[in-house]
Amino acid sequence: MNKRADPLLWARRAWLPGGWQDKVLLRIGADGRWAEIVPGVLTPPQGAEQLGTVLPGLVDAHSHAFQRAFAGLAEQRTSAADTFWSWRDRMYRVALRITPEQLRAIAAQLYIELLQGGYTQVCEFHYLQHAPDGQPYADPLAFSWALADAARDVGIGLTLLPVLYERAGFQQPALRPDQRRFATSAESVWQAVQTIRGRRQPGLDAGIAIHSLRAASPASVQALVQGADGFDGPIHIHVAEQTAEVDDCLAATGQRPIAWLAAQGLLDVRWQLVHATHTVPQEIDAVARSGARIVLCPTTEANLGDGLPDLPGILAQGVPITLGSDSQINRDWREEVRWLEYGQRLIQRQRNTAAAPEAAQPSTAARLWSCVQAGSGHAAGQPAWGLTPGARADALVLNPHAAATLGMPPSHLLDALVFSSPFTAWKAVMVAGRWVLHDGQHPQAAQCAQTFERAMQALWAEG
Repeated sequence: MNKRADPLLWARRAWLPGGWQDKVLLRIGADGRWAEIVPGVLTPPQGAEQLGTVLPGLVDAHSHAFQRAFAGLAEQRTSAADTFWSWRDRMYRVALRITPEQLRAIAAQLYIELLQGGYTQVCEFHYLQHAPDGQPYADPLAFSWALADAARDVGIGLTLLPVLYERAGFQQPALRPDQRRFATSAESVWQAVQTIRGRRQPGLDAGIAIHSLRAASPASVQALVQGADGFDGPIHIHVAEQTAEVDDCLAATGQRPIAWLAAQGLLDVRWQLVHATHTVPQEIDAVARSGARIVLCPTTEANLGDGLPDLPGILAQGVPITLGSDSQINRDWREEVRWLEYGQRLIQRQRNTAAAPEAAQPSTAARLWSCVQAGSGHAAGQPAWGLTPGARADALVLNPHAAATLGMPPSHLLDALVFSSPFTAWKAVMVAGRWVLHDGQHPQAAQCAQTFERAMQALWAEG
């Protein structure tokens, strides 16, 4: 019997690690990874699927799937002030009511939307664990399997991050009653990681997460990291998102959050620092020296009034970054990149702040896109990422009829893709060598939307 030939794609233009290349041949291996990528192939080989403009998928490096059920429901104010903390208290309502079955429906809808937004892998910062009374389910990972099943159903890659969450604050040794579904220990988190990895579900991996320094004691943080000695997956943590968190950390430890992590010798290339909104230059220096990465969530940080990160300092130090959809008020990476730049334009009152013409990077979109691509694989525990041999065969095919990119010269195509909006960007999306979106549509979209609507009606029946 003849061996079946590897599938071939031929793209008129593709974004490779060094930028745009023309007439690119891409061969998909039997393992669902890129076996070969060759630019400058003038004629498509026989049997190759011919495509127009192709980009790599992106990792959504910070997601709380259950919060998709809360998106749009916190945009009214009935008190004198509305802050992150008042938003959080209202968000707990859905956290206290949702069932594993409802989470699966909500996650499936979200994951289709993320695929349509150009994400092909999602990192679930997963702290919703127990039954409504705070007791474990018969299967302690019922919520984890709901997320894994949703990801499998719609075809997106998933990195589950069970979260260490054990206290309400630096001076509050226990959880609040409305946090009872979140309780974990260093031991239970590590066991969850092993169990998830042991499932060996295609497209599913696991890392570990620490909710924040305020929500986990120093002893537990150390125990979790020591227990994971030799672990090759990512370690995620919320850090310095709010000024109150920084102030409380200073009062409790004498150090700012990132400075404390660095002083304890914890940071290394596995660490993903989510938000890092309120930092000082010395902390960014420490992150750069350690090899740790930063995950930014611009639309959520804007929606919650968190503040703006030191993007110029992060870029100047060469700290790898990537993006997260976080609270799910936006599910498209182009909007995240726009707000990453627009926040800086507003505060600096300048344009193209992230461009670096002195380093031959005059395009803001290209520089930021390159940065978030470089950070993506590590955030998800992927050994390689992008249109490069050995990386998973994920791809985004640009909609050739998108008005914003019609007639654009190649040198400005990515600029238009990011900064000229809105429009349906992707004609097709591939994950692990399989097309999961066709003509911008997911085959299960209608069914998932109906199930999602029923879950929403059940959750919010009382208004």
